[in-house]
Amino acid sequence: MIAPETIGVLGIAVLLLLLAGGVPIGIGLLLVGLGGLAVMLSPEAALIKGGVVSFEVLSKYELGVLPLFLLMAHICFAAGASRDFFDVAAKFVGHRRGGLALASIGGCAGFGAISGSSLATVATISSVALPEMRKAGYHPGFASGALAAGGTLGSLIPPSGALIVYGIIAEQSIGKLFAAAVVPGLSQAAAYLLTIMLICAFRPELGPATARVPWRERLPALRKVIDIFALILFVIGGLMIGWFTPTEAASVGVVGSLVLLTVRGGLNRATVVDALRATLRTAGMIYVVIIGALVFATFISTTGITEALSGAVTDFHASPVVAIIVMTLVLLLLGSFLDGVALMLLTTPIFLPIAQQLGYSPIWFGIFLVRTMEIGFVHPPLGLNIYVIQGIAKDLSLGTIFRGVIPFLGADFIHLGCLIAFPALTLWLPGLVAG
Repeated sequence: MIAPETIGVLGIAVLLLLLAGGVPIGIGLLLVGLGGLAVMLSPEAALIKGGVVSFEVLSKYELGVLPLFLLMAHICFAAGASRDFFDVAAKFVGHRRGGLALASIGGCAGFGAISGSSLATVATISSVALPEMRKAGYHPGFASGALAAGGTLGSLIPPSGALIVYGIIAEQSIGKLFAAAVVPGLSQAAAYLLTIMLICAFRPELGPATARVPWRERLPALRKVIDIFALILFVIGGLMIGWFTPTEAASVGVVGSLVLLTVRGGLNRATVVDALRATLRTAGMIYVVIIGALVFATFISTTGITEALSGAVTDFHASPVVAIIVMTLVLLLLGSFLDGVALMLLTTPIFLPIAQQLGYSPIWFGIFLVRTMEIGFVHPPLGLNIYVIQGIAKDLSLGTIFRGVIPFLGADFIHLGCLIAFPALTLWLPGLVAG
């Protein structure tokens, strides 16, 4: 008779093989979860559980927040938000050494607050900023490294799609997760800005200064992003202080983005249809992933593998910080060949119960998990953000981009260490809002 824990380990191994073979993450999670439940319980019980989970996900009112925020993002895309955020930042700081790289980080932070996606952020801002930086004489590796790192801000700065998915799977408040992400997101952006300034202080030829833009051109550029910034502030701020539920906040965001698009003169049938089509395509994919993840989580909990791992941590008498560092190393190792969503959905059912037993808040753990996941977007050998940039600038080698991102990886590890050492950076704002 095979021990339940052994079946759990075999299930994880099979899932990793499926993912390495190119099976979509949602399908892989669903197949392994159903197969594992069939072995642990019975085929009939596995099918019933799969049906129950599917119905609960599709009928869950709270899950409506996901497609609504996606629709808000796609409407803002149509309103020209991507170029506007970079343009205003470039006009204000472009005349400094590394100014366009600083503007790229600002553009990624602003656009990330709309898109909620790392890959969407890096693809959109890079298509605007990279040609401008190369035209200004920036070193290709430095420019592409700054963009690859800046793109990761899209996964953390609210409204983050990754945090929404985590909140649903971990059954945590999305509003509190968004509040918890504010300080880590801003401090992450600040760490990248500081990295750029230090690099350009020692090697100014990497990011030469451009011509100073007069104030008469800066203020009109600033006015182009005030409406989008006000919309984001109203939606996220209203959610965090309790004016709206997450679904209501997303609905307000959609209405506000439609008003914004109308004022900007971009509202037409084709634009709305394209936004709806893109939203449905992405939301449908994420729904499959969530269903698969919940079925897989049920299988993992049935095997008792999380209890066994928790017991092992207790037997080793490891401190909570040491246990979290070990989790970090495992997540970074898995992030070498898994994309961020796959990493999060695979590890949450296993690591979250252990973290809670060690006394960590599930809200803090969600920020920690997404932050670690973000590093996987830029570290070799997978580094999806790297491949996105290489697809935009095909003359740049992967080696050039990976070398350019190394200083930003250093900033990432320091920032992640601060979040682990000082959990209050993550938890003080949710506590303040809740109070």
